[in-house]
Amino acid sequence: MAAEKWKEKSAFMGGAVTEALVEFCDPQPGMQVIDVASGTGEPGISLAQRVGPEGTVTAVDLSIELLELAARRAQKRNLANFCVQPADVHRLPFPDKTFDLASCRFGVMYFKDAGQALQEIRRVLRPGARACLAAWGAADQPYWRCTMGVVHHHVGGTMLESDEDIFCFAPPGSLTRALECAGFHDVEESERTLAWTWRGCAEEAFEYARAVSTPFRPLLERIPEEKWPTILADAHVAINEYRVGDEIRFGARVILASGRT
Repeated sequence: MAAEKWKEKSAFMGGAVTEALVEFCDPQPGMQVIDVASGTGEPGISLAQRVGPEGTVTAVDLSIELLELAARRAQKRNLANFCVQPADVHRLPFPDKTFDLASCRFGVMYFKDAGQALQEIRRVLRPGARACLAAWGAADQPYWRCTMGVVHHHVGGTMLESDEDIFCFAPPGSLTRALECAGFHDVEESERTLAWTWRGCAEEAFEYARAVSTPFRPLLERIPEEKWPTILADAHVAINEYRVGDEIRFGARVILASGRT
């Protein structure tokens, strides 16, 4: 429901990260691509536009509902080379050496067993193919500091459970080590600061973060009802510090990493 409600503003906010990951992937015409944890379709849809009609993009996600949104988005763009497949990244339903490229935007942090999942991605890639991943940088950055950081300041306790830590690959070299342990070589990793801009008011920006930030639900559920007005007020003030005209320009620190089979 949140993905549908906020699809346009969410797509704009994540656009720079999508563009950066697509360029990092360096897709070539005719490539067979798998986009893992594709959600509502990016970067798979952008990659489908780049590989052309002779190439294909298979978008994989656990959520059938999100993949249905992705399929509709692709249909609106007349992308006949984009298809969806509900699947678990730990057990991909494809033969060995099927794809020329794998992409994953903000998905690797959610894998229950990152090592197993990356090995499975490597299995379905052809020799010499690349896996290209985007993960969140440190939690101490504007978007998270102004939203879940404000909540944590008021509630205290654990911000994220250890198995739900979406910042687990923020430490330099951690995603490199995960790729190398999965058997990838020629690994590259860098941190980039990219645009992360919300077009709308602070109230909407916080509501969106609250709606889609699944790993933070235990934190949010600890908030006493009487504390919500203060938390919302403080979050709105913090968010508005990044307002420029009609936009809230947070910026985002993102880890990009790739490995070759």
